[in-house]
Amino acid sequence: QVQLVESGGGLVQAGGSLRLSCAASGRTFGIYTMGWFRQAPGKEREFVAAITWSGGNTYYADSVKGRFTISRDNAKITVYLQMNNLKPEDTAVYYCAAAYRGSEYNFWGQGTQVTISS
Repeated sequence: QVQLVESGGGLVQAGGSLRLSCAASGRTFGIYTMGWFRQAPGKEREFVAAITWSGGNTYYADSVKGRFTISRDNAKITVYLQMNNLKPEDTAVYYCAAAYRGSEYNFWGQGTQVTISS
């Protein structure tokens, strides 16, 4: 099992920045990919960004390209999501997730609220 704990959410004005962190523990040696997802009220959960743990390859949803950056710290087993130029439509609960090679995202954090005021 992998345990994930997010932090860094909050309330900021449009145009501002936040950095989310997700610390992993447990059976982390098998992690292949870690990602960020978000769910706004009344909407389905959507993919935001992902990073492969060994190669550091990154992937982004079109809606956040150029504004969000995902990164990792292998030593701390932590993944970050730097969010710049935030918009009200970025308001959501953000979830961190992890996947072993060849599997779906099976491990999820508890979520952290991000609220952007206009």
